[in-house]
Amino acid sequence: MSSALLTASGVTKRFGSKLVLNDASFDVRPGELLGLIGPNGAGKTTLFECLAGLMPMDGGNVSHREMFYVPDGIRPWPDQRVEWALEFVASLWNRPRQIAESLKLEPILRSRIGSLSKGEAKRFLLALGLLTPHPLLLLDEPFDGLDFRQTRDVMALLRTIPAEGRTLFLSIHQLSDAARVCDRLILLSSGRVVGQGTLDQLRVQAGLAEGGLEEIFLALT
Repeated sequence: MSSALLTASGVTKRFGSKLVLNDASFDVRPGELLGLIGPNGAGKTTLFECLAGLMPMDGGNVSHREMFYVPDGIRPWPDQRVEWALEFVASLWNRPRQIAESLKLEPILRSRIGSLSKGEAKRFLLALGLLTPHPLLLLDEPFDGLDFRQTRDVMALLRTIPAEGRTLFLSIHQLSDAARVCDRLILLSSGRVVGQGTLDQLRVQAGLAEGGLEEIFLALT
């Protein structure tokens, strides 16, 4: 049996005549921080929704162990207060609630979820995901809406999670953010996986002796 937490083979998805995902294949390994990288419209969210079982695939197979998926841009329980939601999810899974302190949520604990700014909502959603016990956590655009300092702090927090025994799979469109935080990367372009591996491995795939993730992505696409 494979040790991978998730294996995707030949994942294909169409919307009408448009091929949104084209034979995407990869695996997610235990204890890593894996990035799904690509510009807006590359198919990242569609792929995450297929992996999470929220959207039917038109082809391919996905096998995985227990996972939890945090979509981008949702506002669960908009009329409830942040504190109530955190306590509810923590009690549901019998988990400690210190994550609120790590994400600096104390000033907004009494705020209603529907009134949060984009950055506040993002940190709240990250807290909900991190409160779950699942071994694999999918986070769609975890840095979208965060300022520079918040992004830095959230990256530092996420880097500690694999050491605690969880695996993170992040969808990211900002290449500089991905290069700073991820152990391994999957490059997605127009629904196709065009490269995967560490930064050094991707340089080899791209035929580059050196260069950053932007140069690698352009060479592979």
